Amino acid sequence: MKAAHYWHCFVGIQTREWLRFWQQRTRFASALVRPLLWLVVFAAGFRAVLGISIIPPYQTYITYETYIAPGLCGMIILFNSMQGALSMVYDRELGSMRVLLMSPLPRPFLLVTKLLAMGVVSVGQVYVFLLLALLVDVEPPLWGYLAVLPALILTSLMLGALGLLIATWIKQLENFAGVMNFVIFPMFFMSSALYPLWRMNEASPWLYWICQFNPFTHAVEAIRFSLYLEWNPTAFGITASVTVVFALLATTGFRPQRTKILGEKPA
Repeated sequence: MKAAHYWHCFVGIQTREWLRFWQQRTRFASALVRPLLWLVVFAAGFRAVLGISIIPPYQTYITYETYIAPGLCGMIILFNSMQGALSMVYDRELGSMRVLLMSPLPRPFLLVTKLLAMGVVSVGQVYVFLLLALLVDVEPPLWGYLAVLPALILTSLMLGALGLLIATWIKQLENFAGVMNFVIFPMFFMSSALYPLWRMNEASPWLYWICQFNPFTHAVEAIRFSLYLEWNPTAFGITASVTVVFALLATTGFRPQRTKILGEKPA
């Protein structure tokens, strides 16, 4: 296979994902409602309780809305990645993934390209959220909007690969949503998305260490530091390493017709 074949496949998958997104505009709106509610309603209730001191990457005292905005960016990618992983498995059983997997191109390339396409769509939604966050005075540096892009893409690949890894090992596809609840909410709440880790340490040392071992914590910190033009090599390194591990496990473990839909006979 020539490089041109890989490029045409890459462009085709990206184009199809954006067309699919354009046809599901209600999904775009619903993806923004959740983080905006947290930013406006939840933050208003906790603003007086959770004063944020001067902690990296911030140079001064900040509002609670400013602190949780990067975590809510991670939330958008987290929920979209899990929904995208589910759609990949449904497509594999009933739709375009069956045709895509018949391509002579390597399966890992096809799957990673698909994950990247879904991630780019999620990144677009994150930028719309950040623009809306300006209305509540969440104002990162102008260059931060560009600097945060690699962290957003890396986070989307990590979470997309995790979702695909889980989805491919679930024998009954209808159980996927229930299983995701045991993945999404612990990953989100036991991270630094809503509270600084030093507050976690004060409240419960064992919970603090769980947050430290949570890869979503490091993804959020990579987003947070990048958005404010700071470099966090530990967060980026851990996120990148976990992404590689999840991607290898997901692409090597992906088998056609492993998951079955209720009412179908096992393949």
